[in-house]
Parts: sequence; structure tokens; C-alpha cells
Amino acid sequence: MKWKKPTTKIYEALGAVADGRVEGSNIEGKVYSSTGNKFYTITFEPESNSIMSNDNASYWKGYLGYPSIAFLMKNGVLSYSKECGDLLKGIPWKDINQKYKNDFEKALDYILLSKTEMERNKLKDFVEKLEKEVKDLKLNLLGKKTLPPEGY
Repeated sequence: MKWKKPTTKIYEALGAVADGRVEGSNIEGKVYSSTGNKFYTITFEPESNSIMSNDNASYWKGYLGYPSIAFLMKNGVLSYSKECGDLLKGIPWKDINQKYKNDFEKALDYILLSKTEMERNKLKDFVEKLEKEVKDLKLNLLGKKTLPPEGY
């Protein structure tokens, strides 16, 4: 089974890497939430091109969540732009997502309103590049899904 398209989560992943919230080796890691109150566990198996994370998007929605994308960026499997990451550094994603009742498109629109047109275009171009990279990876699900951690 393949992962679904994660467009909005790529922005969140860029912020997670910029914030230094990604830890671990090239096959296992932790990505801390924007609140810092919990972490998600990621396991990557390059041989089978498979990845699993216990984040909400991966578990409930079936698309590649920001922890997996951030982990793959941090480990050089996906491209990372420090310039784009810095534009999304320090954003309280959880709070904003909650404000918009987990309508991630609306939350992202809100976040992007604070950026200049040039910054929005730079982010959009890089995210489109990353979408293609994710698609070209043809990642598989690794093992059985694990329930996400509780907490805010």
C-alpha cells in the first residue's frame, strides 16, 4: 500500500526541521510536536522503501504525515531548504490547526498570510519540488500502524 499525497504537511515538516525537532538515526527517529509535549516515532527501511510513523495523519488519514517528511529531509532522502525552513520556523502548528478545527488548508492559508508574496512563491515552488520527490520515492507503509501518542 502506498501513502497518499501530503501537500500541506510538507510546510509543517519544513518548520519541524528548522526548529530542530527531528532526532535519531537514518532508520529510526523521533519528531517532537510544535508544542514539545509529545513526540512521534518514525521507522524507515530503505531496503524496502518503507516508512511508518505514529502521527495522526499517517494513522487516521493514510497520508504521509509531517514527522515522516521531516525525518526524510533531515536524513537527506528528501531535499531540504534552510531558507524555506526558516520561513516556517517557530510556528505553533498545533494551536493554529486547532483554531481551524484541523482544516489544514485553512490553517496553512492563515500561516502564509504573514509571508510576503515572494516568500509564498519561494515556499510554493519548493513544496512542489518536494511533492514530486515524495511521489517519485513511491514509499510503502512499513508494518502495522501504531496509535498516535495522546496529549497536546
